[in-house]
Amino acid sequence: MGLTCVSLLNINCCFFCFCSMIKYLDMETKPSQGLYPLHRCKTIHLVRHAQGIHNVEGEKNHKAYLSEDLFDAHLTPLGWQQVDNLHKHVNASGISNRIELVVVSPLLRTLQTAVGTFGGEGYKDGVNTPLLMTAGAGNSDRPAISRLNRPPFIAVESCREHLGVHPCDRRSNITKYRELFPAIDFSLIETDEDVLWKPDIREEDKDIATRGVKFFNWLSTRKEKEIAVVTHSGFLYQTLNSFGNDCDPSVKNEISKKFVNCELRSFVLVDKCMSSSDPPMTNYPGTILTGEDASSDIADQK
Repeated sequence: MGLTCVSLLNINCCFFCFCSMIKYLDMETKPSQGLYPLHRCKTIHLVRHAQGIHNVEGEKNHKAYLSEDLFDAHLTPLGWQQVDNLHKHVNASGISNRIELVVVSPLLRTLQTAVGTFGGEGYKDGVNTPLLMTAGAGNSDRPAISRLNRPPFIAVESCREHLGVHPCDRRSNITKYRELFPAIDFSLIETDEDVLWKPDIREEDKDIATRGVKFFNWLSTRKEKEIAVVTHSGFLYQTLNSFGNDCDPSVKNEISKKFVNCELRSFVLVDKCMSSSDPPMTNYPGTILTGEDASSDIADQK
């Protein structure tokens, strides 16, 4: 798997907690609470896309995933309802106001889910701001979505679904996406056409897991402290299985269980290799004006 520089923790556990091993008097070792510097942690909100047309057809017949009719699958009407519900949740919970960056897989269903969940309200005349989505984009009946007062959105290939064989996982040209999603940054994608998807080779689980760990390492180098990632079930399942092996089995299961459509789960991403250079913003260097600063425990030893 290579060097893993980050650790992933469910945010419902202690914010500072990462699983470390300590020895007890009976020489048994058990997972325990631990501490990690706050400035080396990020809050990551992971989202699986809402229901797409491929989910519906694949549930009926798995061979449907081979159909070209499902190329770059878009959301279903039910999928858009799921997005609306998640949009209400992130607003009511305050997540929407805290997020500093939205990272999204460059496939139609994830782009639609991302802008519908974390985007602004509908477009209004006289508001001069780029659109996150144009009206009716991707075979939808949705109005345009504004970027007003929303964080940056950036598309990243490394959080895509399994590559190859299934046309639903082949993306459209970036030129087309830029027309449909003008305010999303596609500058990190190197080619207009999808050169990663192969018609006769399906990416192996271990390869998508390796790709996912590298993606999380990249997240740890970002300056933003609270990030949303909108991606896919296969990518999430294989990647998250790479984390939590040093935790209690119940925590490991909580980290790696499969996502349903439009599910959001929040985690703490811990930088264990000092790949981030962010300074501690809340620490304060204690000082004394005069005199010595010997601690009481040292005095007790004299």
